Amino acid sequence: MRMTDRLKTLASELAEKDLPSLAASRQGKTLDAAGWHINLSRQYLNETAESALSDFAVSTDMSGAIARLFAGEHVNSSEDRPAMHWALRLPPGKGEGLSAEISASLEPVFKFADDVRNGDKLPGLKTILHVGIGGSDLGPRLLYDAFAHTFGAEIEVRFVSNIDPLDLSRALEGIDPATTLVTGISKSFSTEETKYNLDRVRDWLKAGIGDQWPHHLAIVTANPDKANAWLGIESDQLFGMADSIGGRFSLWSAGSLSCVIAFGSEWFRSVLAGAHAMDEHFRTADLSENVPLQLALIDYWNMTIRDTASEMVLAYSNALRLMPAYLQQLLLESNGKLVSPDGKPVSGRTIIGHWGGEGTIGQHSYHQWLHQGSSDIAAEFIIATTPEADELGSKALVAHALAQAEVLSNGYQYDDVLTTEPGVDPAIACQKVIPGGKPSMIFACRDFGPEAFGALIAMYEHRVYAGGVLWGINSFDQWGVERGKVQAGRIKSALLEGGDNPDPVTNAMVDFFR
Repeated sequence: MRMTDRLKTLASELAEKDLPSLAASRQGKTLDAAGWHINLSRQYLNETAESALSDFAVSTDMSGAIARLFAGEHVNSSEDRPAMHWALRLPPGKGEGLSAEISASLEPVFKFADDVRNGDKLPGLKTILHVGIGGSDLGPRLLYDAFAHTFGAEIEVRFVSNIDPLDLSRALEGIDPATTLVTGISKSFSTEETKYNLDRVRDWLKAGIGDQWPHHLAIVTANPDKANAWLGIESDQLFGMADSIGGRFSLWSAGSLSCVIAFGSEWFRSVLAGAHAMDEHFRTADLSENVPLQLALIDYWNMTIRDTASEMVLAYSNALRLMPAYLQQLLLESNGKLVSPDGKPVSGRTIIGHWGGEGTIGQHSYHQWLHQGSSDIAAEFIIATTPEADELGSKALVAHALAQAEVLSNGYQYDDVLTTEPGVDPAIACQKVIPGGKPSMIFACRDFGPEAFGALIAMYEHRVYAGGVLWGINSFDQWGVERGKVQAGRIKSALLEGGDNPDPVTNAMVDFFR
């Protein structure tokens, strides 16, 4: 019997089981790594299924795949390069060759940030305008939003990513070009949305401060010649981004310059240290205790074997309210593939749709659908608290998260309704029934800060890579995104210059807007 057939047989048998009973038998199924406690009890799994999943991981040479990632081998096979985001998190002086070079690339970032914060550069700076898109926006935006309140940034960071002109117009409201630094993040320095916004910002700076405008721009790119040509000078405020670091894995790079300036280099080193702790866990832990791998195996189990419809990310932490949007790109752009590196279709379904929001806000909107809708979903709850938080609010937040996870699993059955509400109308009782049976995971941290944040993001990154290995796909390319860019360029030309598009529907809409 093929391994996937064996897994499907086990899943069919377990589908008949009661999830609360399975969870009770697995209540000790918890893992800990780098400050995070993960409860994996509420899954349609037992020891036999877990053993089969472990055998499957071994069959994919998971240990070898992890070793190849950290050895700097070309795990991004379609683009023939390594994936070196982890090297940015190495402690100073660690690593060798390419990893040491990439780690050292952050030193100019720290020096520039400290100079700005000390007033040696751009004295009187009040605002940073961060211009990027995709990973060059979502990562730093999440990072800033997570700590802007607790670390009390004296320098405000505003973000612009959309090519819609209104996005930049809103970002520029009420700020002075003389007290603003613009950070432009574009690996190729040709990304259309970023270049459009940078062109407009350049005009805004020129109009506001004249010849000094280039000094109010810092560019992060792998194409410095193109950036300098655009600036018209040889700028000393250019920072590199290695080809081996993809945009959605670039939060650790110079792409987060705006946040490093806002909070300081020591704060960012703490973020990196937390991520490095998770790197070491992923690199060295036994497969049975390896958190990112175990999460990836549950993904494979729910998405490919059990055919779960969608997966929810529920962030019970205001600091992580942007986490679902960040994870949509990290998870779906990485593993939303249907062809393996050898060009052949993969044998089963890969990653499913991820979405979610902030608890407890979601409880008053889409949680109704979670509990009583007809879709088969899985969920993960991220609960992050701090010791200094208001105790009543913090405990209430935790209670709501645990309650939602419990009801998703255990439901509220017809007999429960009658017991709780004697004499209730049977029709109303039926409407109050919650079927339960929906699996979930709980990620818990009792001392959330920069280190825990870094560890959490690194955990998801490694989960992505391990999932790609299990599905037999390359997690580090994005050909679907590239195709959309090419087609958008053709249609834009038709809108601006005329001409027909071969697609009749597109052509009709071009005529409408033209």
